[in-house]
Amino acid sequence: MQIFLDSTDTKIIADLASTGLVDGVTTNPTLIAKSGRPMLEVIAEICDLVPGPISAEVAATTHEAMIAEGKKLAGIAPNVVVKVPLTRDGLIATAAFASEGILTNVTLCFSATQALLAAKAGATYVSPFIGRLDDYGFDGMDLIRDIRTIYDNYGYETEILAASVRHVAHVKDAAIVGADVVTIPPATFADLFKHPLTDKGLEQFLKDWAGTGQSIL
Repeated sequence: MQIFLDSTDTKIIADLASTGLVDGVTTNPTLIAKSGRPMLEVIAEICDLVPGPISAEVAATTHEAMIAEGKKLAGIAPNVVVKVPLTRDGLIATAAFASEGILTNVTLCFSATQALLAAKAGATYVSPFIGRLDDYGFDGMDLIRDIRTIYDNYGYETEILAASVRHVAHVKDAAIVGADVVTIPPATFADLFKHPLTDKGLEQFLKDWAGTGQSIL
Protein backbone atom coordinates (compact mmCIF):
# COMPACT_ATOMS: atom_id res chain seq x y z
CA MET A 1 0.00 0.00 0.00
CA GLN A 2 1.24 3.46 -0.87
CA ILE A 3 1.45 6.09 1.87
CA PHE A 4 0.73 9.74 1.08
CA LEU A 5 1.10 12.67 3.48
CA ASP A 6 -1.93 14.93 3.88
CA SER A 7 -0.13 18.21 4.46
CA THR A 8 1.13 21.46 2.98
CA ASP A 9 3.88 22.01 5.55
CA THR A 10 6.93 21.77 3.32
CA LYS A 11 9.40 21.51 6.21
CA ILE A 12 7.57 18.53 7.67
CA ILE A 13 7.09 16.96 4.24
CA ALA A 14 10.82 17.27 3.51
CA ASP A 15 11.70 15.68 6.85
CA LEU A 16 9.33 12.75 6.49
CA ALA A 17 10.15 12.22 2.82
CA SER A 18 13.76 11.65 3.87
CA THR A 19 12.65 8.31 5.35
CA GLY A 20 12.05 6.99 1.83
CA LEU A 21 8.59 5.84 2.93
CA VAL A 22 6.49 8.69 1.52
CA ASP A 23 4.99 7.90 -1.88
CA GLY A 24 3.02 11.11 -2.48
CA VAL A 25 1.19 14.07 -0.95
CA THR A 26 -2.40 15.27 -0.89
CA THR A 27 -3.51 18.84 -0.29
CA ASN A 28 -6.86 20.60 -0.11
CA PRO A 29 -8.11 24.20 0.14
CA THR A 30 -8.29 24.00 3.94
CA LEU A 31 -4.63 22.97 4.22
CA ILE A 32 -3.59 25.62 1.71
CA ALA A 33 -5.47 28.27 3.71
CA LYS A 34 -3.70 27.20 6.90
CA SER A 35 -0.32 27.49 5.20
CA GLY A 36 -0.92 31.19 4.54
CA ARG A 37 1.05 30.89 1.28
CA PRO A 38 0.10 31.17 -2.42
CA MET A 39 -1.30 27.84 -3.60
CA LEU A 40 0.73 27.50 -6.80
CA GLU A 41 3.93 28.24 -4.91
CA VAL A 42 3.19 25.60 -2.28
CA ILE A 43 2.30 22.92 -4.83
CA ALA A 44 5.44 23.60 -6.86
CA GLU A 45 7.62 23.30 -3.76
CA ILE A 46 5.99 20.04 -2.70
CA CYS A 47 6.44 18.63 -6.20
CA ASP A 48 10.17 19.32 -5.92
CA LEU A 49 10.33 17.56 -2.54
CA VAL A 50 8.37 14.42 -3.43
CA PRO A 51 8.58 12.87 -6.91
CA GLY A 52 5.37 10.89 -6.46
CA PRO A 53 1.77 12.03 -7.05
CA ILE A 54 0.88 15.44 -5.55
CA SER A 55 -2.85 16.20 -5.38
CA ALA A 56 -3.85 19.83 -5.94
CA GLU A 57 -7.55 20.66 -5.72
CA VAL A 58 -9.62 22.90 -7.96
CA ALA A 59 -11.84 25.54 -6.35
CA ALA A 60 -14.42 25.84 -9.14
CA THR A 61 -17.85 24.19 -9.11
CA THR A 62 -18.69 24.07 -12.85
CA HIS A 63 -16.98 21.58 -15.11
CA GLU A 64 -15.84 24.29 -17.52
CA ALA A 65 -14.08 26.20 -14.75
CA MET A 66 -12.73 22.98 -13.18
CA ILE A 67 -11.14 22.05 -16.48
CA ALA A 68 -9.52 25.47 -16.82
CA GLU A 69 -8.22 25.40 -13.25
CA GLY A 70 -7.11 21.79 -13.54
CA LYS A 71 -5.03 22.48 -16.62
CA LYS A 72 -3.38 25.36 -14.78
CA LEU A 73 -2.56 23.10 -11.83
CA ALA A 74 -1.36 20.25 -14.04
CA GLY A 75 1.06 22.65 -15.69
CA ILE A 76 2.94 23.18 -12.42
CA ALA A 77 4.77 19.84 -12.60
CA PRO A 78 4.39 16.42 -14.25
CA ASN A 79 3.53 14.76 -10.92
CA VAL A 80 0.52 16.97 -10.15
CA VAL A 81 -2.77 15.10 -9.75
CA VAL A 82 -5.81 17.33 -10.25
CA LYS A 83 -8.25 16.89 -7.39
CA VAL A 84 -11.95 17.39 -8.13
CA PRO A 85 -15.09 16.87 -6.02
CA LEU A 86 -17.35 13.90 -6.62
CA THR A 87 -20.17 15.85 -8.22
CA ARG A 88 -21.75 15.62 -11.66
CA ASP A 89 -19.59 18.50 -12.87
CA GLY A 90 -16.56 17.01 -11.18
CA LEU A 91 -16.97 13.74 -13.06
CA ILE A 92 -17.52 15.53 -16.37
CA ALA A 93 -14.23 17.31 -15.75
CA THR A 94 -12.61 14.01 -14.74
CA ALA A 95 -13.57 12.41 -18.05
CA ALA A 96 -12.17 15.42 -19.91
CA PHE A 97 -8.91 15.20 -17.99
CA ALA A 98 -8.68 11.46 -18.58
CA SER A 99 -9.01 11.99 -22.33
CA GLU A 100 -6.00 14.32 -22.19
CA GLY A 101 -3.88 12.10 -19.94
CA ILE A 102 -4.19 14.38 -16.89
CA LEU A 103 -4.18 12.46 -13.61
CA THR A 104 -7.12 12.98 -11.27
CA ASN A 105 -8.12 12.38 -7.66
CA VAL A 106 -11.90 12.40 -7.18
CA THR A 107 -12.50 13.44 -3.60
CA LEU A 108 -15.37 13.52 -1.09
CA CYS A 109 -16.56 10.01 -1.92
CA PHE A 110 -19.08 8.60 0.55
CA SER A 111 -20.75 5.74 -1.34
CA ALA A 112 -19.79 2.79 -3.50
CA THR A 113 -22.02 4.00 -6.35
CA GLN A 114 -20.19 7.33 -6.35
CA ALA A 115 -16.91 5.39 -6.59
CA LEU A 116 -18.32 3.36 -9.48
CA LEU A 117 -19.10 6.56 -11.39
CA ALA A 118 -15.63 7.92 -10.66
CA ALA A 119 -14.05 4.80 -12.14
CA LYS A 120 -16.28 4.98 -15.20
CA ALA A 121 -15.21 8.60 -15.68
CA GLY A 122 -11.58 7.48 -15.74
CA ALA A 123 -10.41 8.77 -12.35
CA THR A 124 -6.84 7.90 -11.40
CA TYR A 125 -7.76 7.86 -7.70
CA VAL A 126 -11.00 7.95 -5.74
CA SER A 127 -10.90 9.22 -2.17
CA PRO A 128 -13.47 7.72 0.23
CA PHE A 129 -13.56 9.68 3.49
CA ILE A 130 -13.53 6.93 6.09
CA GLY A 131 -13.13 9.09 9.18
CA ARG A 132 -16.08 11.30 8.36
CA LEU A 133 -18.25 8.22 7.79
CA ASP A 134 -17.20 6.91 11.20
CA ASP A 135 -18.23 10.26 12.70
CA TYR A 136 -21.78 9.67 11.50
CA GLY A 137 -22.05 6.13 12.84
CA PHE A 138 -21.05 4.26 9.68
CA ASP A 139 -18.05 1.97 9.23
CA GLY A 140 -15.74 3.60 6.73
CA MET A 141 -14.01 0.28 6.09
CA ASP A 142 -17.25 -1.19 4.78
CA LEU A 143 -17.12 1.41 2.03
CA ILE A 144 -13.52 0.50 1.16
CA ARG A 145 -14.52 -3.18 0.98
CA ASP A 146 -17.47 -2.46 -1.30
CA ILE A 147 -15.40 -0.30 -3.64
CA ARG A 148 -12.64 -2.93 -3.75
CA THR A 149 -15.16 -5.61 -4.71
CA ILE A 150 -16.76 -3.49 -7.44
CA TYR A 151 -13.43 -2.46 -8.93
CA ASP A 152 -12.13 -6.02 -8.90
CA ASN A 153 -15.37 -7.31 -10.44
CA TYR A 154 -14.95 -5.13 -13.51
CA GLY A 155 -11.22 -4.58 -13.70
CA TYR A 156 -11.33 -0.85 -13.05
CA GLU A 157 -7.87 0.64 -12.71
CA THR A 158 -8.90 3.55 -10.48
CA GLU A 159 -6.96 3.32 -7.23
CA ILE A 160 -8.70 3.51 -3.85
CA LEU A 161 -7.15 6.31 -1.79
CA ALA A 162 -8.36 6.08 1.80
CA ALA A 163 -8.74 9.63 3.13
CA SER A 164 -9.92 11.31 6.32
CA VAL A 165 -7.70 8.92 8.25
CA ARG A 166 -7.66 9.64 11.99
CA HIS A 167 -5.32 7.07 13.57
CA VAL A 168 -3.03 4.08 13.08
CA ALA A 169 -5.90 1.57 13.26
CA HIS A 170 -7.42 3.20 10.19
CA VAL A 171 -4.16 2.66 8.31
CA LYS A 172 -4.01 -1.00 9.33
CA ASP A 173 -7.65 -1.67 8.49
CA ALA A 174 -7.41 0.12 5.14
CA ALA A 175 -4.45 -2.09 4.23
CA ILE A 176 -6.32 -5.24 5.28
CA VAL A 177 -9.42 -4.49 3.20
CA GLY A 178 -7.42 -3.60 0.10
CA ALA A 179 -7.03 0.18 -0.22
CA ASP A 180 -4.31 1.01 -2.73
CA VAL A 181 -3.26 4.19 -0.98
CA VAL A 182 -3.77 5.84 2.39
CA THR A 183 -3.23 9.57 2.95
CA ILE A 184 -2.44 10.54 6.51
CA PRO A 185 -1.50 13.58 8.59
CA PRO A 186 2.18 13.81 9.58
CA ALA A 187 1.35 12.98 13.21
CA THR A 188 -0.28 9.71 12.18
CA PHE A 189 2.70 8.89 9.96
CA ALA A 190 4.98 9.33 12.98
CA ASP A 191 2.74 7.06 15.06
CA LEU A 192 3.17 4.21 12.55
CA PHE A 193 6.72 3.68 13.82
CA LYS A 194 5.76 3.41 17.47
CA HIS A 195 5.06 0.50 19.78
CA PRO A 196 5.85 0.39 23.53
CA LEU A 197 7.33 -3.11 23.26
CA THR A 198 9.74 -1.91 20.58
CA ASP A 199 10.95 0.86 22.90
CA LYS A 200 11.23 -1.56 25.82
CA GLY A 201 13.09 -4.14 23.80
CA LEU A 202 15.55 -1.60 22.39
CA GLU A 203 16.21 -0.24 25.87
CA GLN A 204 17.10 -3.72 27.09
CA PHE A 205 19.28 -4.49 24.06
CA LEU A 206 21.25 -1.26 24.53
CA LYS A 207 21.72 -1.96 28.23
CA ASP A 208 22.96 -5.47 27.57
CA TRP A 209 25.30 -4.28 24.81
CA ALA A 210 26.78 -1.55 27.02
CA GLY A 211 27.56 -4.26 29.58
CA THR A 212 29.79 -6.08 27.13
CA GLY A 213 32.16 -3.12 26.81
CA GLN A 214 32.43 -3.80 23.09
CA SER A 215 32.29 -1.44 20.09
CA ILE A 216 31.34 -2.35 16.54
CA LEU A 217 33.45 0.45 15.04
